[in-house]
Amino acid sequence: MRFIALALLALALPSQALARKADSTPRTVVMTAFLPEWDALVKSVDRPKRHQINGMTFLTGRMAGKPVLLMQSGVSMVNAAMNTQLVLDRFTVRRIVFSGIAGGVDPGLSIGDVIVPQDWAQYLEVSFARKNGDGWTVPEAVDAEAPANWGMMFPRGVRIGNANEPVKRHYSFGVDPALLQLAQKVAADVKLERCVQNEGTAPACLPHDPKIVVGGTGVSAGVFADNAEFRDYLSSAWKARVLDMESAAVAQVAYANDVPVIVFRSLSDLAGGDAGENQMVAFMALASINSAHVVRAFVAALPD
Repeated sequence: MRFIALALLALALPSQALARKADSTPRTVVMTAFLPEWDALVKSVDRPKRHQINGMTFLTGRMAGKPVLLMQSGVSMVNAAMNTQLVLDRFTVRRIVFSGIAGGVDPGLSIGDVIVPQDWAQYLEVSFARKNGDGWTVPEAVDAEAPANWGMMFPRGVRIGNANEPVKRHYSFGVDPALLQLAQKVAADVKLERCVQNEGTAPACLPHDPKIVVGGTGVSAGVFADNAEFRDYLSSAWKARVLDMESAAVAQVAYANDVPVIVFRSLSDLAGGDAGENQMVAFMALASINSAHVVRAFVAALPD
């Protein structure tokens, strides 16, 4: 009878309630989106141990003497949100540090630069309005705090709270202030790369020395953006400096779980702002390496 009762309880409980922690050591999650970003960091993990969950690899070990977990979130918003929650459920997480590439929006930024935004917004959390003569009829009231629309797309934010804050509408999610302050301190001492040797090709080199910038807003959506007009809109309406496909989702899940988060992104392209073709393929390895350089120095400076 006891066996039957336990079996019925197992059926009644959601699978996550039954999932055991894969590792109990409190760790800094070093999150990447895809393989080039992972490759730039994986050799920095000492005494690695692999954990396979849901077809994903979670690599625990130490980086710069600190306990870490290296992982790939997968590309784009749903993957990033799903796998951020997965790592929080299955491991003991002190904080999340994201390392990756991005498209530049701020014209003051160049390929190879590393930016550490203070907040992240989801620019496609919008209402699609009806055309009404020369204007638009929006299906719900537009918040006074909302960024300006782009044609039929009117930003609406997302309603969410956590254990310490009531549900409210958010247009962005901030990174942890103490982590941002540490990033500002670390940035002064990190040297970035100008050139990278891509396999089978000549070295890809920048005509300038890349820099590290801390502050401003990053934006994310499930879009590979390479459009100059929309880039200008994101700059003016959202005050965006950089865009990507994961960070705002990670920041939202971290907020919901009240876990500190910070994001480091290096520019692989200019999201449509350059005169020629998109440079992501040429410079994603360089950008991955530059972000990794800053992240390694940041992890080394963490207190635990």
